[in-house]
Parts: sequence; C-alpha cells; structure tokens
Amino acid sequence: MIQVAIANYMLYPIFIGLGLIAGFLVGYFIRKKMAQAEADSLESKMHSAINDAKAKEKEILLKAKDKALDIIDKAKEEEQNRRSELRSMQSRLEKRETLFDQKLLNLESKQSKLQKNAQKLEAVKKQIQKIRQNQLDKLEKIAGLNKEEAKNLLLENVEKDMGENLMERIKKLDEENSTELEKEAKKRLVNVIQRCSVNHAVETTTTVIDLPSDEMKGRIIGREGRNIRAIEKLTGVEIVVDDTPEAITISGFSPIRRQVAKTALDKLILDGRIHPARIEEAVEEAKKEIALDIKKAGEDACYEVGIAGLDPKLVQIIGRLKYRTSFGQNVLQHSIEVSHLSALLAEDLGADVNVAKKAGFLHDIGKAVDHEIQGTHPELGRDIGKKFNLSEQVIAPIATHHDDKPPTLEAVIVKVADAISGARPGARKDTYEKYLQRLDELESIAKRHDGVEKSYALQAGREIRVFVEPQKISDIDAQHMAEEVAKEIEAELKYPGEIRVTIIRENRLTEYAR
Repeated sequence: MIQVAIANYMLYPIFIGLGLIAGFLVGYFIRKKMAQAEADSLESKMHSAINDAKAKEKEILLKAKDKALDIIDKAKEEEQNRRSELRSMQSRLEKRETLFDQKLLNLESKQSKLQKNAQKLEAVKKQIQKIRQNQLDKLEKIAGLNKEEAKNLLLENVEKDMGENLMERIKKLDEENSTELEKEAKKRLVNVIQRCSVNHAVETTTTVIDLPSDEMKGRIIGREGRNIRAIEKLTGVEIVVDDTPEAITISGFSPIRRQVAKTALDKLILDGRIHPARIEEAVEEAKKEIALDIKKAGEDACYEVGIAGLDPKLVQIIGRLKYRTSFGQNVLQHSIEVSHLSALLAEDLGADVNVAKKAGFLHDIGKAVDHEIQGTHPELGRDIGKKFNLSEQVIAPIATHHDDKPPTLEAVIVKVADAISGARPGARKDTYEKYLQRLDELESIAKRHDGVEKSYALQAGREIRVFVEPQKISDIDAQHMAEEVAKEIEAELKYPGEIRVTIIRENRLTEYAR
C-alpha cells in the first residue's frame, strides 16, 4: 500500500505538468483564433473605409464636374452678352458716325453759302466806298479843299474864336473859386476860434509848498535825512530844501507824482507828526485822494462838454488826462477845447454835432495809457473805444485824427480842431516833451532789470535812483546792476554832462511786542 501510495505521489507532478502543457496549448490556440478574428475584423474595416473613400471621391469628382460645367455655361452666357453689347455699341457708333457725316456735310454747305455771302458783302462794301469816294471828290471840287484841309481849317477857326474866351473864363472861375473858398474857410475858422476860448496853463516840472516856518524844513529832512529819503522813495520825486524862506520845492517830471507828494506833505505839515511810518500813511492817503480827484476831473470834463452816458471806467480814464501833458499842453484841457471846436465846426458845416463833439473829446484818450501799454495813442484810443462799445462813427475820428485822409467828415473836423488847439501860440513846447521823453526812457532802462522795485529820475535827469528787492538782490548784485545800468545809459541815451546811478537796497524788519 505504501508503495502504491508512493507511486501515486510521484505521478502527481507528471499529471500537473501535462495539465499545464495542455492548458498552454489550449490557450495558445484560443489566443491565435482571437488574433485571427481581430485581424480579419480590421482588414474588413480598412476595406470598408477604402470603399467609402472611393465613393466620396467619385461623388466629389461628379460635383466638381457639375460646377465646372456650370462655370463654363455661365462664361459662355457672359461672352454672348458681351458680344451682344458690342454689337449694339457698334450699331450705335455707326449711327452716330452717319449723323456726324450728315452734319459735316450740312456745315460744309453752310460754310460755302457764308463764303458766297461774304464775297457779296465785300463787293457791296467796295461799291459803297466807291460811291462815297465819288461824293467826297465832288465835295472837294465844289469847296476847293480836300478832307484834311477842311478839318484843319475848321479846328483852327474854332480854336481862334473860342480859345481866348475859354482861357479867360477858366482863369476867372479858378481865381473866384479859390478866393471865395479861402475867405469862407478863414471866416468859419475865425468864427469857431472866437467862439471857443480856453485858457492855457503852462506846465512846469516843479511845485512849491509853503511852510509855516523854517523850523519845518528840519522836521521834513528828519534825523540823518530819513524823513526826506522816505518821501522821495515812496513818491518818486526830489525834495529840494534850499535857502528860500518858508518854502520847499518838489521836483519831478510826472504831475501825478508831484501831486501825490504835495498832498502828502500838506497832510504831514498840518498833522505835525513827521516820521517814516506816518509818511507811508500820508502817501497812501494822498494816492487815494488823487484817485478820487482823477475820477472827479473826468466827471467835470464830461459835464463841461455836455457828454453823458459814458462808462464810469471810461470816465476814470478820461480823468487821468488831467495829469498828462503833450508838448507841455495839458491833455484834458486840450481834449475839452477840441470837443468844443469840433462841435462848432460840425454845426457850421452840417455834420453830426454829437459825433464830432464826442470824438473830439475822446480823440487823445489813448494818451492816458500810452506809458503803460505798447502802441500809438490813436491805436490805443481805437482799442479803448471798442472795449467800451463806442460807435464806429466815434471810433473812426479817434483812430485817424493823425492820418492824411480821414475817412469821414467828422474825422476831418476832429483833425482840424486838434490842429487849431495845438497851433495856438504858447500852447505847446517841443523841448518840454523831449525832456519828459528822455526822463521816461531813463527810468525804463532801470526797470527792465530783474529785482528792481522802483526807479525814479531826479535832478532834471542827472540822477536816477533805483530801489531793488533785498531778497533777490545782494550787495554785490547791486554793485553789478549799477555798473550795467550806467553802461546801458551811455549806450542808449544822449545827454549833456553825466548821470549818477544810485542803487538803494533796504532791509526792513518788523516785530511786535505783546
């Protein structure tokens, strides 16, 4: 039993090995069958895809052929249309050519007819000339003169008979007209001048202030001259303290500066307190009073000439002319006089009196700002008139009163009135105007430097004082500025003697004790 069991036990691995071999062979055959089936399936799919692609290719080719046939048909149709159009165009051109030929034939026939008519006209013209010449020949035989001789004889007789009479008549008329016109012009101008009487005040460059006593001179000068320096700095004038008893002199080319200084000194003398702080207050009060006086001067001038309805700002500008001179003549008084003269001339000549009066009154309004704004006073006056909406009839004389040919009758009247007012003996002084111009140029040279606060021309233009801002200009800069200003004066101005340039740099510190 044991041996049988052992034998059986030894056979088990053999059986297991045979089973494994059999299983492997069975699996192999099954796997082969499955792979074969899968390969057969892929091949069938490939064949099916190839067949589908061939079918689509055929379909696409058929569609392409159909489209190509359609395109060919359309091209043939378009070609036929073009050919038909060309045939129609050709037929139209042929018709037009036929018409053109017909018209050309008609023109040629008309041209031949015109030529024939022209030849007939030429023949008729020659015949008429021949007849005319025959008539002239007959007239010359009858008169015993040819055409030119008869014409010259007629002209000589007319010239001989009428020439002397015509010349005498023309000469007589010219003399009578010129004499009468000159008499009439003189008569009208004399009447106008006699009816307008305005006093002329001679402008000077100094103002004298009466003092209650000579002791006041020392108080005005102040300790070490501090008071008089403060007045001169704030007003821009020169205070002349000399041996004249109970009087001091204010010197300056600007009437406004002199008036401010005079008003301030009058207040200081009346108050009795004279020191730099009080001087500043007095100068500010004087400036305000001068502004009010300028406004009142403009209002009084408008009332005097009888002009109302002007803008208050324009009236203020007119008042500034009180402190403006032209060749030594006060411009405000000159404007009032020109207004009166213009009104009288306009009334006498039948022009618009209101326009002439207003234009004459405002003709020099540009001189109120010509020291501040660039431009001639007629141009500035025109701009001011437009700014304040004056009429064109008034603006035209203002802008053209110095032109050779003013555009309107009122402008001519204003020009004549301006010449009458300025031509009176003693009305104007050319040297005075040049003097003021030189002083103004002297101040402007210093003002164009950076850091300059104020500049004043003093001692009749022999000294210029320049006040600079201490924060911007150092002592060294002030020295350089003095040298530069002196060089510029030497290069740009003509003057007798020498001009002293003084640069003033002052620091003022203020603190309050509480």
